Amino acid sequence: MAENSLEGIFGMLRRYPDIEAPNLQAWDATDKLLLEAAASRVDPDGSLAIIGDRYGALTLGALASLGMRRVRVHEDLITGERALRNNATALGLAGYEQLPLGEQLLAGAGTVLLQLPRTLAELEEIAETVARHAAPDVVLIAGGRIKHMSRGMNAVLERHFHTVQPQLARQKSRLIIASGARRAPADTVTEETAAHTPQSGVGRPAFEHLAELDLDVAAHGAVFAGTKLDIGTRFLLTFLPEMPAARHAVDLGCGTGILAAMYARQNPGSHVTATDRSAAAVASAEATARANGLADRITALQDDAMSTLPAACADLVLLNPPFHLGASVHAGAGIKLFEAAAKVLTPGGQLWTVFNRHLQYLPALERLVGPTTVRGNNPKFTVAVSTKRA
Repeated sequence: MAENSLEGIFGMLRRYPDIEAPNLQAWDATDKLLLEAAASRVDPDGSLAIIGDRYGALTLGALASLGMRRVRVHEDLITGERALRNNATALGLAGYEQLPLGEQLLAGAGTVLLQLPRTLAELEEIAETVARHAAPDVVLIAGGRIKHMSRGMNAVLERHFHTVQPQLARQKSRLIIASGARRAPADTVTEETAAHTPQSGVGRPAFEHLAELDLDVAAHGAVFAGTKLDIGTRFLLTFLPEMPAARHAVDLGCGTGILAAMYARQNPGSHVTATDRSAAAVASAEATARANGLADRITALQDDAMSTLPAACADLVLLNPPFHLGASVHAGAGIKLFEAAAKVLTPGGQLWTVFNRHLQYLPALERLVGPTTVRGNNPKFTVAVSTKRA
């Protein structure tokens, strides 16, 4: 592998359109270890698939340093997809194809590179999909930062591969090499499950009935909180009776679509857009809407901070913003979403936000959106309402 070429590529990568800051970079040591491990296993005409390439380090490294002529790649976040395209253009590289997690991505793949996800549920979904659709002799090379890895990851991989070999740690990262795929038999799909499953290219989500909401919730492995009700959303939902009936409401950062579904059920005259940058979240929100008979009033949209929605198109935005960017705590994610809400709200429209009490979001909401009042506090969260300036 051309070391200087790889270092040169990494040095030119950007995270944009994701948040950029001096303490945030577009690659890590795991990317380098994965490419080094792949160098002895792939040839330029071989079939390589990549999963979880955050900003293009693996894909562009494989094209330039490994000499691959074709690479298939799946990234859950639309910001990652766009960053890869931006970085490829800047470097003058081509030969990759961006695909959903599934058969088209993995058919015939002899080697799969994986940046390990943070949750075991997401790893389970990925490992099962690789074992089912890749070549019978596929080798999965998975890697992550040691501080985010657990023995549970080995156990998940062992359910889907006969041989799982953790490697020695280097540069605070570790690889796990899995081979001998255990091909699960085709699942039996009931008519009810099929009716609730969106045709999005990803596998079927898990379903759970939340008795406290009387709501069926669907979740793919990559979605925050899974099928559970996270505590911030639970607190925001206590204010549902106070929220205005909107012609068009947006659940921004929708996750599994619980807020969208509950608002649509409370306001039968409203249309709701459930949007998230995660493909898994959007597929989950779509499945949640279907499961609760709300598919005709909820539109699921994968987007980066509502970038494709026109200005002044919504009367209400509901938001439970993240305050982590990957493994880093950073307020930039919330600020970006406040700016987006200000763009899509009509004059006099409202942004309802729930956030951790220690975050100093109120001045930003006042500045970016408009007059902001606190509607409620509990020991952990604040709910604020901001009204878009005319």
